[in-house]
Amino acid sequence: MSIEVWLAYVAAFTLLSLIPGPSVFMVIGQSLSRGVGAAFHCIAGDLLGGIVMMTIAYVGLGTLLAASSGIYLLVKWAGVAYMAWLGLSQILTARRMVEADLTAPTTSAIRVGSLRAGFLTGILNPKAILFYVAFLAQFMNPAFPLTPQFLILMATSTTIVLIVLAAYALLAAQARKAFQSLRARKRMGYTGGTFLLGGSAIMASN
Repeated sequence: MSIEVWLAYVAAFTLLSLIPGPSVFMVIGQSLSRGVGAAFHCIAGDLLGGIVMMTIAYVGLGTLLAASSGIYLLVKWAGVAYMAWLGLSQILTARRMVEADLTAPTTSAIRVGSLRAGFLTGILNPKAILFYVAFLAQFMNPAFPLTPQFLILMATSTTIVLIVLAAYALLAAQARKAFQSLRARKRMGYTGGTFLLGGSAIMASN
């Protein structure tokens, strides 16, 4: 793989990553409702899910998924339902919020939940496998060993997604800091849940 091809991949993947999708909505929702720490655990889970999806695409399982509409729809609607459930859960949590919750520390259960949410959002999106099957092939040269090229592209993609999602999380965290009252935090929770419901709707419509 030449440096020119790699730079073209960086440019193309960065532009695609900047477009808000389910992972972006998930991270924003976590940052608004649970704070930047939870958002970064969510990002870590999403990155792990992305690595799994790219690996699946590389070994050819994406072709199987594309050929079986039943499997594709099962995975798709599982992802839609999970993200919608998370959104509704955050809205209900915000509704039950009291003053004591404003100073409550982020627990290990919250961090694990955010990590799990990010991972499941990453893997319960069958379009990701199909995307990687088609997209990676454009930048891999069959005349050279494929595995090193794949590892380079996977590391590049992971780094780009980390930077993009971290930027979204930090921007949302700044908005959260500006509102410290119980009423404002409830609104943040409602907003975060709404972002997740929006991500669910996007997955359902694609």
